[in-house]
Amino acid sequence: MVIAPAPDDVLIVVDVQYDFLPGGGLAVADGHEVIPLINKLGRKFANVVMTQDWHPAGHISFASNHPGARPFEVIDLPYGPQVLWPDHCVWQTHGAELSADLDLPHAQLTIRKGYNEGVDSYSGFQEADRRTKTGLEGYLRERGLRRLFVTGLATDFCVAWTALDARAAGFTTYVVEDATRAIDADGSLLRAWKDMAAAGVERLIASDIA
Repeated sequence: MVIAPAPDDVLIVVDVQYDFLPGGGLAVADGHEVIPLINKLGRKFANVVMTQDWHPAGHISFASNHPGARPFEVIDLPYGPQVLWPDHCVWQTHGAELSADLDLPHAQLTIRKGYNEGVDSYSGFQEADRRTKTGLEGYLRERGLRRLFVTGLATDFCVAWTALDARAAGFTTYVVEDATRAIDADGSLLRAWKDMAAAGVERLIASDIA
């Protein structure tokens, strides 16, 4: 299968930020390897949208804000189970910045997510309470964009949740597998791929895009 991007296609670049890259507060193994591929893909798409994790220092998802808790533990919160993370992507820190190595000057929109202190937000479409919208769906519809090609970090969390919500909203959705990297905590990567397949998210690699 080879796909040539059309004028109503969009490349979604999820959370390519310093805290998810080597040396960051929540580094994704080999996360830096996606950047050259995303840059190459970006030149094939007329439309590019980026997402950016953007947390206050007291964010509910940080293990440091729960006495006695450790990163990667799971606790129950009013909106459901929550993985506790190391502090990452805190407002106005270097770790929260999008990588300067991204070469996507024509990106039209950056969606910030996770800025509400009391609820996490993996998806570019809505927060983990599954009620609070980011506005991305409305933007895509108003622009007449129909097919989404999702890349970035991390495959099993923010990429997967974004892709699943895109499908739930009715968009044709692909995840570009080699332009993502995973955290893979306790089998999370396998679960994410199973969930995406069940939802109708399609899986391809960058060389499938002409």
